[in-house]
Amino acid sequence: MVSRRIRVFAPLTVLLLSGPAFLSGCGTAGTNFVVKDDPWRSPEERACLASGVVRQTAFVHERSALGGPSVCGAEIPFEMSAADNGRIALEPPASLRCPMIPQIDSWVKNVVEPAARYYFRQDLAGVKILASYSCRPMNSVEGAQISEHAYANAVDIGGFRLANGDTISVLHGWNGSDREQAFLQRVHEGSCDYFTTVLSPKYNRLHADHFHLDLAHHGRDGLMRICK
Repeated sequence: MVSRRIRVFAPLTVLLLSGPAFLSGCGTAGTNFVVKDDPWRSPEERACLASGVVRQTAFVHERSALGGPSVCGAEIPFEMSAADNGRIALEPPASLRCPMIPQIDSWVKNVVEPAARYYFRQDLAGVKILASYSCRPMNSVEGAQISEHAYANAVDIGGFRLANGDTISVLHGWNGSDREQAFLQRVHEGSCDYFTTVLSPKYNRLHADHFHLDLAHHGRDGLMRICK
C-alpha cells in the first residue's frame, strides 16, 4: 500500500466542521494526516449506489458535497436524519457514504430497539450522534492515519432517547445503573454483527463518551472485525 502525508489547510477544515453533522468525536480536529491507498473504497461505494439499497426519502437524501476539494469525503454522500422508516431520529442527522446507511438502519431496528424494549419497557425514539463525517486523522492525532470519519464511513454514538423522554448516555450509563449497563453492553455486542470496527469506553479514554462504529476493511482479506 502507498501512503501519502496530506496537510489540510485551516480554512478548509473550518468549512468542513461548520455544520451540526460535522461535530467531532474521538477528540478535536487535526489537520495533518497520512492517507493510505485503499482500492476497496470506490468499488464498494459504487456497488452500493448501483444496487439501489439506498433510496432518497424524507429522511435520507443526497448531499451535493462534503466540503472540499480534498482527499476526504464520498463519491455521493447522503444525509440520514432517521432510521427504521423515519421512526427513530438521528440527533443531529449524520453525513454518511452509501454502505453505512443500511447498516445503521438494520442495527437500530435489530439491536437497539429490541434492547430498549427489553431493559426499559420503552420504545426507542432517538439516537444521539456525536460525529459522522469529519476530515481529520484517527483520534485527531496530528500525523496519524486518516480517520474513517474522513470518508463518511464512521459514526460516533453518544446515547439513546426513549419514548418517555429518558436518555441513556454512554458516558454516564456505561458504569451507571444495572439496567443502563446491561442495555449498553447488549448494544455494544450487537453492534459487532453490523460493523467491522466497534470501539466502546473499555477501548480507551478517548471513547469514554461514545461507541465508534465503522465499516473499514481489516486484515489481508478485509473481513476481520475489531470489537473492543
